[in-house]
Amino acid sequence: MKVLKRGSKGNDVKAVQTALKIEADGIFGVITEFAVKAFQRDHNLVVDGIVGDQTWASLFPPFHVAEKDNQLVLRKSVRKITEIIVHCTATPEGNDTTVEAIRKMHMRDKGFSDIGYHYVVYLDGSIHEGRSVHQAGAHCSGHNSNSIGVVYVGGLENIPGVPYEKLPPKDTRTSAQKKALLKLVKSLMKLYRLPSSRVFGHYQFANKACPSFKIEPFRRELDSMS
Repeated sequence: MKVLKRGSKGNDVKAVQTALKIEADGIFGVITEFAVKAFQRDHNLVVDGIVGDQTWASLFPPFHVAEKDNQLVLRKSVRKITEIIVHCTATPEGNDTTVEAIRKMHMRDKGFSDIGYHYVVYLDGSIHEGRSVHQAGAHCSGHNSNSIGVVYVGGLENIPGVPYEKLPPKDTRTSAQKKALLKLVKSLMKLYRLPSSRVFGHYQFANKACPSFKIEPFRRELDSMS
């Protein structure tokens, strides 16, 4: 996680200022430092005016995306979003995983500061927030700064006795995942005013079978939704 303190600038600072309900000018000055210290004091954190891991986590706690009046409740990024990129976790069919497990793997094996994706769709169709949408993801090289990364759990055929690295790609989405993924991406399109042509599969930017299904039929499904 990027550490923010007096003198820091940019979208991360804007996100913190927005969460603190002060003017979001993207410049970490005296007023922002004062507001951070007040927040830290109210939340029993170390009062140093620096936004590190614990303060960031308290400002932006991850949550299971809820619905209200049949609409997903989503946070809108302070970044300018022009793309939604869909992935799979490359786990064998039927094997579940969690945001926290992916986060630990990304930090340990890839050296990331956090989970690379912004949203994760579990096997049961529940949608979970990963990295804060205010921060650029780490899911698609060359496209992270202006995109939202969405991943569904699965993507590999589960063949007993076959080593993980040799498992072939497969569209393993459960019925619940298919519905949830469509609803999530459609909601993101509406939130950021994007057409379905701005929804991509990771395979379109990298030499890998991800998200293990073709994005063109998925776009048509999005367009058919009311």
